[in-house]
Amino acid sequence: MKDHYSALGLRSSASLADIKKAFRQQASLHHPDRNASADAPARFRAVQEAYDVLSDPTLRKAYDDNRQRNLLDSPIDTARTIWLDYFGRLI
Repeated sequence: MKDHYSALGLRSSASLADIKKAFRQQASLHHPDRNASADAPARFRAVQEAYDVLSDPTLRKAYDDNRQRNLLDSPIDTARTIWLDYFGRLI
């Protein structure tokens, strides 16, 4: 499962305004016309997909619900992500 929040560099509590702002920043950074990197088109598509899902309230709710269920499927990965996020904020 793709993490749309990390594609935009956001937390799951981000507002719609935060999502729009992050999309504009990431899209301009990874747009193939502005970025000659070989992985720019793929990164741009990932950012676009993340925005499409997170900007629509119905799709976002479904994504968040599915994401919450998946957290329970892999407790080790969930714990690792939580700890890394926690220590990232402390440092």
